[in-house]
Amino acid sequence: MNRDASLAQLLSRTDAWDMAIIGGGATGVGVALDAAARGYSVCLLEMSDLGKGTSSRSTKLIHGGVRYLQQGNISLVTEALRERGILRQNAPHLVHDLAFVVPNYQWWEAPFYGIGMKVYDLVAGQYGFGKSRHLSRDEVLARIPALETHGLRGGVLYYDGQFDDARLLIDLALTASQLGAVILNYAKVVELSRDTDGLVSGLSFIDLETDLRHRIAARCIVNATGPFSDDIRKLDDPQARRIIAPSQGVHLVLDRAFLGGQSAIMVPRTSDGRVMFAIPWHDRTLLGTTDTPIQQVNLEPIPQQQEIDFILETSGQYLSYRPTRADVRSVFAGIRPLVSESDESSTAALSREHTIEVSKSGLLSIAGGKWTTYRRMAQDCVDQAAVLAGLDKRPCPTTTLRIHGWHQHAEQFGDLRTYGSAAPQIQELIESDPALGLPLHESISLCAAQVIWAVRQEMARTVDDVLARRTRALLLDARAAVALAPAVAQLMATELSRDQPWQQEQVAQFSALARHYIVQPA
Repeated sequence: MNRDASLAQLLSRTDAWDMAIIGGGATGVGVALDAAARGYSVCLLEMSDLGKGTSSRSTKLIHGGVRYLQQGNISLVTEALRERGILRQNAPHLVHDLAFVVPNYQWWEAPFYGIGMKVYDLVAGQYGFGKSRHLSRDEVLARIPALETHGLRGGVLYYDGQFDDARLLIDLALTASQLGAVILNYAKVVELSRDTDGLVSGLSFIDLETDLRHRIAARCIVNATGPFSDDIRKLDDPQARRIIAPSQGVHLVLDRAFLGGQSAIMVPRTSDGRVMFAIPWHDRTLLGTTDTPIQQVNLEPIPQQQEIDFILETSGQYLSYRPTRADVRSVFAGIRPLVSESDESSTAALSREHTIEVSKSGLLSIAGGKWTTYRRMAQDCVDQAAVLAGLDKRPCPTTTLRIHGWHQHAEQFGDLRTYGSAAPQIQELIESDPALGLPLHESISLCAAQVIWAVRQEMARTVDDVLARRTRALLLDARAAVALAPAVAQLMATELSRDQPWQQEQVAQFSALARHYIVQPA
């Protein structure tokens, strides 16, 4: 993906696009991929960077959702488990099995959760990742050495999926681009245009790198902006009723030693009624999450102090060494775009299933859902969009479509394994100049070649793009990411032909942003 080429292609087209998508998260990119795979002409506009919002801030799990099983939402769990299996098949370099342990401290927990996980296995069917079973106390501790031992009776083992959300999103965008989709970041949609019948027929956007305004025509416009869906709906109709009930989820990142072993912990019910996870991720321990209703939606949601304290307190009940604020490498928050059809006071009670709405003027909005079901959401959306646009009906091919980077044994590439089949090309960069392969920081697995690759091939335009999403440095160690910023800015400036003031501004902006990822002592 090359931004200059994408912008030129977008502006040079004289015919209307079959579909124009607003929003570069999992839903929007998934829709672009599906539409391009069917042979429709499609473009996508993202006001910031791809995955800047919710899609890079998940719990890093591809799962059916144990909590939804508890709620009796069998249809959602069934669909998610099927999609989990399809995603592992189509992106094995980024999606892998992960063993979870539900520790049992009360006599009734073993039979109760054991039965629940057997139902989970049954619903998964042919898409199962492994059979659940009971574990003895010793077996539990062998898998999770850092677990609290006092009162431990045993546990239940089950399997789910894990992934790197931002890396998968980039690979989905690359796949869509290879199939003909035109994708542009830092392009803010500011107006929807209509034809003589009052139907939406195009949009205007501002190129945030030049502040120039442009207009394109499209047979169908898809609003896939997640938490910002209502903003686009109100561009279409200022009187539109808000349908998004935003909820914030916070995660903490600690050293791997807090968990130990290769298995994850699942706490099936916390004091606020949520499920909590402690999972191994990129040689760290990830803890989360919360479910806090919020009023204001921001691109950079800020974790609330009580959310941080809640996660530390809850995890401390299950870990032998209780983490403190001083142990947190990074904290990040994401916003769930939950769809509300009532005045629900608790967002934990709202459905995670997706909703498609078509306005009187023909704007198609898709909201809700979850990362795991992005492909099915996209299929449903493109089916509807094709009807709205008056296009020929074409079958959806994405159930077996391999995602960019597909590789069955990506672990052989070591620190570059998340790049999958693209890893050898980065290795070639390093071979041409071994200095590009040297670590840029002692506590983060990142080298100069990855920064160069992100700019040349993955449309990275800012230091934040590189350190938060093309690589995961900001989420893994916020202080280390701040230390990395000057070197990354210098490498990017060379690639993008930027001057010294640009570098200084980038470092300052990133350092200010990263402050919200650093947990200060109480």
